Amino acid sequence: MQLTDPGDVAMDASRLARIGDHLQQRYLEPGKIPGYLALVSRRDRVCYLDSGGFADRERATPVTEDTLFRIYSMTKPVVSLALMMLWERGLFALDDPVARYLPPFRDLRVRSGGAWPLFETRPCERPMRVRDLLMHTSGLTYDFLRESNVDYAYRKLQVGNPRPGYTLEDMISQLAELPLEFSPGERWNYSLATDVAGHLVEVLSGQPLPDFLQREVFDPLGMVDTNFNVRDDQLPRFASCYRREPDKTVVLHDDGQASAFRDRSFFSGGGGLLSTAGDYLRFCRMLLAGGVLDGRRIIGSRTLAFMTRNHLPDGGDLAQWASGGFSETSYAGVGFGLGFACKVDPVANGYPAPGGTFYWGGLASTLFWVDPAEELAVLFFTQLIPSSTFNFRGQLEQLVYAALE
Repeated sequence: MQLTDPGDVAMDASRLARIGDHLQQRYLEPGKIPGYLALVSRRDRVCYLDSGGFADRERATPVTEDTLFRIYSMTKPVVSLALMMLWERGLFALDDPVARYLPPFRDLRVRSGGAWPLFETRPCERPMRVRDLLMHTSGLTYDFLRESNVDYAYRKLQVGNPRPGYTLEDMISQLAELPLEFSPGERWNYSLATDVAGHLVEVLSGQPLPDFLQREVFDPLGMVDTNFNVRDDQLPRFASCYRREPDKTVVLHDDGQASAFRDRSFFSGGGGLLSTAGDYLRFCRMLLAGGVLDGRRIIGSRTLAFMTRNHLPDGGDLAQWASGGFSETSYAGVGFGLGFACKVDPVANGYPAPGGTFYWGGLASTLFWVDPAEELAVLFFTQLIPSSTFNFRGQLEQLVYAALE
């Protein structure tokens, strides 16, 4: 990856160097993370790239520029963009009922009482719409949230959890038999909605999700390492994933050399992709350029601007609309668009990225943001579950914006 002098893009090199110092001293040396990679690009030029520690701690394999990471929920913006590419072709409207394309969802109901398998339910106030999938206002949930009887049922039935032979169609069938947390549009709740959106891509395009993404996104962008299953030639570069235990020890969660990310049949639009810093930077460069990269247009500039605006009712933020205590963002001063969180009030948020910045992150503590006003794209990769363990995003915002000239 070619590096430019930070001064050439109006950034202070000595202040950027604080990023590595901070990550080394606060996280790597005390053993809080196995390794990391941090990247800052401004005006379409990489002005900071630093890595440290191990991609595989047990084998002492260092993190390098081409290390392959599980990006988990950083899959969501990719799949949301894919669905909106089909919207640009007139194949659906955002207010279309999801059940028009996924018939098992025709009889969805909302939990009013009881617990699995004896739920009490009531009718939805309105149908689930396609925009609800992109906005996380669908009424669906996640099994790991551990906040309701509905997510308990997801855990018991292993809804959305990859296993041999399990497919997106199987997930849809399971979800259709379970109640929603709330009537669509009433609240914001982090959920399997983007996995449902991934299946909607398959139905509308007539192609398996991996094939559509490869042909329409990855090949045009030159994202040569991004896919749902680790290939044999990628295996030496594939990081292991670690988990922080309640006693603060860091233990192996998924061995990169014997990983669950091999030969999967469940292609999670919400969290299944593997990628590298170089690949995801190309995705971010396309976003920063309004949907085009190297002369290849992926999505219309107006569509992308529409997606990254705040779509929450009355211009509100997630502090007003979100239920549940976990997502890949803080809530205050943060809105949500179609597949992306977006900064609406930096003062309320408490961190300096300006309004109009959009972003997301992943379960293993990966993150990115795109700031059109400052022409910035920032990426951070490690492999530590859960992402709520440390506030990497807020700290990196402090460090990166302090380096702007």
